[in-house]
Amino acid sequence: MDSEFRVRELVLGIEGLALLRHAMSGDEKFLEERVAEIRKFANGQGTEFPDGGAAVSELDAAAGYASWSAVYDSLPSSYIEVEEPVVHGLLDKGPVGTALDAACGTGRQTAALTARGYRTIGVDQSPEMLEKARHNAPDAEYREGRLEQLPLDDDSVDLAVCALAMTHLPDLNAGIAELARVVRPGGRVIITDMHPFVISLQGQCLFVHGSDRLAFVRNHVHLPSSYLNAFASAGLSVRSCFEPVFNGRLAPGGYEESISDAARAAWDGIPIVVIWEAVSPS
Repeated sequence: MDSEFRVRELVLGIEGLALLRHAMSGDEKFLEERVAEIRKFANGQGTEFPDGGAAVSELDAAAGYASWSAVYDSLPSSYIEVEEPVVHGLLDKGPVGTALDAACGTGRQTAALTARGYRTIGVDQSPEMLEKARHNAPDAEYREGRLEQLPLDDDSVDLAVCALAMTHLPDLNAGIAELARVVRPGGRVIITDMHPFVISLQGQCLFVHGSDRLAFVRNHVHLPSSYLNAFASAGLSVRSCFEPVFNGRLAPGGYEESISDAARAAWDGIPIVVIWEAVSPS
């Protein structure tokens, strides 16, 4: 079943979050602007944001990523910009061997792995995403499959990477257990995800669906305790955790850019990505 919400309500939420976070410390002009904009949008006078408050549809992962694949690489993303330097630093630590990029999408981490000399296997449930990945990282091997049932043998890779995908699973345990299953003793698992703070506050990432619609694939909140419990259940030990914060980048043309002062104040200093490094016992 499709669920819908309106961009107008998202704009009101961002304005309200900015007001809430800065009510005690913000200057009077900033606070007055937030209240004035809330009144304007609540009264239906704000038409600056995309589609004037058009409905946004929820898509399942298959349909969502089939659509999203057409534009996924075309726009800058604050999530990717703060995530990649940390992940690349972890990849540089090696040792280089066979790597899995689980839920590889368009192959951005696959390309990073092959560039460092890893024999890399990219797995994704979306044929459309895999086609993009083959173009972006042609030196890797690709297989169609799901996070919860990876098409790899036990103990077959030295490193498993999963970037910004676990959030789509209602339960972390199956996905993390699969990564642990395919990693050899002494191997590493690197998982990145949208930070639960962001998902709790905002919920979903919108993308252009077709020519005149917006859509999202549902993100689920996974608290740090859920990750820690899933790692422990899978027999993995956490080596490090990173929480890079919002860097000021707003999606160009998106609804937040139309209220940029409020949006940047709402997300300032908030971690937007969580990055885990875990190891399999030797």
